[in-house]
Amino acid sequence: MEKLTVGSVWTWEHWHRGVLLRRWSEHNLCTLEGRNHILSAVFAAGTQITAWYVAPFEDDHTPASGDTYAVPGFTECTAYDEATRVQWQQGVAAAGVITNTLIKASLTFNDVKNIYGAALVGGGTAAGTKDDQAGGGVLFCESQFSGGAEAVMNGSVLKVTVEITCSDA
Repeated sequence: MEKLTVGSVWTWEHWHRGVLLRRWSEHNLCTLEGRNHILSAVFAAGTQITAWYVAPFEDDHTPASGDTYAVPGFTECTAYDEATRVQWQQGVAAAGVITNTLIKASLTFNDVKNIYGAALVGGGTAAGTKDDQAGGGVLFCESQFSGGAEAVMNGSVLKVTVEITCSDA
């Protein structure tokens, strides 16, 4: 039996005062809520989500399949300058891949924080609102830093590219 695999790779860049401090890549966990959304939107006339957002988290949360938009399991960090969650601005899917390589999501931090990873969220009534959990959205996937927290300072910028793949397994 053939299987369809959906996953993502998150490539992070930590910048401070115009200097690249570190660049690294992480894999993710696609939640059950995210997988159900794909099936519903593609095969059952479910509502398509047209805007997805990066939601960084500030606690050492290990992503779990049962994490949801309403109960994410992590504490979302809101200590960045952007007024809303940063939108993931993807290009067109090709060869089973869709990514935001051309427009990286950038978060400019305004406090000293330890960031442990991020999630990709969308849909509902307030998906662009920082720390919204009541809007009825979808938590598609989460990426935890494998090397522990990334310490950011006031003025640090984390830039992220999220590459989502869909392939035969």
